Amino acid sequence: MSRGGKLVLALFYCRHIPESSDRDRQKLEEEYGHCLRLFPMPCSGRIESLHLLRALEEFADAAYVVTCPAGECRYFEGNLWARKRVQWTRELISSIGLDAERIGVAKNSQENPRALFEFADDIMESIAHLDPSPVFNECQSQAIESGK
Repeated sequence: MSRGGKLVLALFYCRHIPESSDRDRQKLEEEYGHCLRLFPMPCSGRIESLHLLRALEEFADAAYVVTCPAGECRYFEGNLWARKRVQWTRELISSIGLDAERIGVAKNSQENPRALFEFADDIMESIAHLDPSPVFNECQSQAIESGK
């Protein structure tokens, strides 16, 4: 599978952030094509480290989570749990030699709520300097060699 030299971002996000409807998601997917994979969640607190790690293993060069503002979570502390899990996952991948920047979290603000496309644009810019994921590329090479 050729990716044309562009990085692929897995973006997990709370469905309650502005402009994150199905129509908005479809526009983003059309704009970024195969470089952006969106995963809406009922609450960012539902994210598990395994979700982020699987994204890096199977298709993504980076995986980020967008949360609602602190104190604004509909499920009370979901955004706090998401940040803790992302931090733990960053530490884990860093300990095995990967750039910690491949995993991240972006939180919305109460004063100036941002739309999903703004987060996608900013995150894509912030990861542009990264090399393609050695994890994904290694797994892809092994699958090709084994005939899968």
